[in-house]
Amino acid sequence: QVQLVESGGGLVQPGGSLRLSCVASRSISSIYVMGWYRQAPGKQRELVARSTSIGGTYCADSVKGRCTFSRDNSKNTMYLQIDMLKLEDTAVYYCNAKMGTNWSDYWGQGTQVTVSS
Repeated sequence: QVQLVESGGGLVQPGGSLRLSCVASRSISSIYVMGWYRQAPGKQRELVARSTSIGGTYCADSVKGRCTFSRDNSKNTMYLQIDMLKLEDTAVYYCNAKMGTNWSDYWGQGTQVTVSS
């Protein structure tokens, strides 16, 4: 079991950048599948970026070329940076980890990102 807490959201102008942080309550060195999802009003939650079970990283097409996913195991923290923000990036962003024999989902409370001029 793990608790996840996001931070770093806020109001950003189009074309700007932000970096979100997710701090875990335990070591993440052995949690191989972690990532970020987002959910805009009236839309389903969608994957933004994640680690992979083979040790790589992945960013969704919607943020490809603008997305950097990283982890700092010494700080039990993972990060999501999005550059060149667009209006459609507006959403609540959620930290996620998959753990256990069934790869159950664990979620943070979410942090609001609003892109507006």
